[in-house]
Amino acid sequence: MIPASIVAEGETTGFPSGFPLLPHPAEMIVGLIAFGILYWLYKTKVVPRMEELYAERTAAIEGGMQQAEEAQQQAQAALEQYQAQLAEARAEAARIREEAREQGAAIVVEMRGHAQSEAARITEAAHKQIEAERQQAVVSLRAEVGRLSTDLASRIVGESLEDEARQRGIVDRFLAELESGQVQPEKVGEGA
Repeated sequence: MIPASIVAEGETTGFPSGFPLLPHPAEMIVGLIAFGILYWLYKTKVVPRMEELYAERTAAIEGGMQQAEEAQQQAQAALEQYQAQLAEARAEAARIREEAREQGAAIVVEMRGHAQSEAARITEAAHKQIEAERQQAVVSLRAEVGRLSTDLASRIVGESLEDEARQRGIVDRFLAELESGQVQPEKVGEGA
């Protein structure tokens, strides 16, 4: 627009100068054509591309949320599986401990039985050995007592009693009477 002060007097621009706020009709037509072209460009090129980007972004967000939910479900399932395995392992450990405790008790009982039988065997062997030693001592004592008594009797009588079979018979009979209680040791000395 050309300012009115520049325009010479009498010249007109073709548009009434009484409406200064209204745009010139040629500017209005060029503006409408430019707006139409921009509107068509935005409608055919920019808006579909923006909607496509918006749809992709929405799909990515929803897919991410879905993946996050799936990951959370998988994590929950893994946690439950881990807890089940842990409970199973604890039960297995308790079962193994109980079996070991039972085996230990059985071993203790077995060892006690073995120790008792071994103690009984040792005691029996000791009793047999003591009995054998006692029998050996009795035999040795009988022979010694027989020899001493024969020597004593020989000195008392003044004769030699050399018949061993006869000596042994006399001594054995005397010791048997002594063990049975038929002859008292004091009476032996008195009877002579």
